[in-house]
Amino acid sequence: MTAPSSAVDTPLENSVTLRFLASPTDLGHSGSVDAGTVLEWVDKAAYAAAVGWAKTYCVTAYVGNIHFADPVVVGDLVEVEATIVHTGTSSMHIRTVVSSGSVSGDDGGKRSECLVIFVAVGPDGKPVPVPAFEPRTDAERLDSDHAVARIAVRKDIVEEMRRQEYTDAGTAERTVLRFLAAPTDVNWGGKVHGGTVMDWIDEAAYVCSARYCGLDTVAVFSGGVRFLKPLRIGDVVEVEARLVYTGHKGMHVAVHVRSGSPRSREMDLTTTCLTVMVARDDEGTAVPVPPWAPQSEEDRRLHEHARNLLLIRSRAPGSVLPTHLRPGSGGNG
Repeated sequence: MTAPSSAVDTPLENSVTLRFLASPTDLGHSGSVDAGTVLEWVDKAAYAAAVGWAKTYCVTAYVGNIHFADPVVVGDLVEVEATIVHTGTSSMHIRTVVSSGSVSGDDGGKRSECLVIFVAVGPDGKPVPVPAFEPRTDAERLDSDHAVARIAVRKDIVEEMRRQEYTDAGTAERTVLRFLAAPTDVNWGGKVHGGTVMDWIDEAAYVCSARYCGLDTVAVFSGGVRFLKPLRIGDVVEVEARLVYTGHKGMHVAVHVRSGSPRSREMDLTTTCLTVMVARDDEGTAVPVPPWAPQSEEDRRLHEHARNLLLIRSRAPGSVLPTHLRPGSGGNG
């Protein structure tokens, strides 16, 4: 008698698609679904793909460049596709695409796309090996090559962000949100959702940018989201957002998330990110913002830091250098 096939013999699925309606509770300050909520969806879909592949608990390590195109509207049918395109020893590089449109299907389209990195961990919280992903089609090989090409760029971004210091010597617009991490923020491993943290980042960047320009603002880009340490339920959370650079319409806001026990004054840096916000008029059209001029030495250093990040990101596949940084363009357009 032939023994039944083991589940181990079944090929692993490298893609997961979540489908749902954008509900009224997803409505943000912008009148549509905020970027922070979209990032929560991205995190959940990527997590589902990661645990399906690794067969163990996984944690968010990094979220790459994500551009927010047309907004997701309440009532839209939303699809979030998460596909593993490359694996390391314990890491999984996951391409996520968010699409939405009316339930009739007449106006659907891609709203955002990014690369998310999850790490598989064991019961002790330490990284564990994952099955290797082997591309089988030309499209999979191209996605895998793009993921590999971004590794060097990501390392440069991480290093550029790691060596920056933010002190009271800065004079730019600054916002700090403080609160307790609530039980409703918990993820499957007992810590705070990575997606929830990214929602906090979006909120802080919104307050900072709106106060600076005096207009309604929305996120158009988020990048370099690096998760350094987990946040625990009951921790005091501090989300600091600071303006570091302005273009013609974009306001570049550096965000740092810190947390610690309410019984201590010690706060650990847990997450870093840089978000680009744009101002909108009453019709929702992006409008120019007042240029920010650095005043202190720290202002000038962070201003240059933001420009360096733009230059580094332009080296990633599919990226381009912003017009105002191209040779001969001049200005801060």
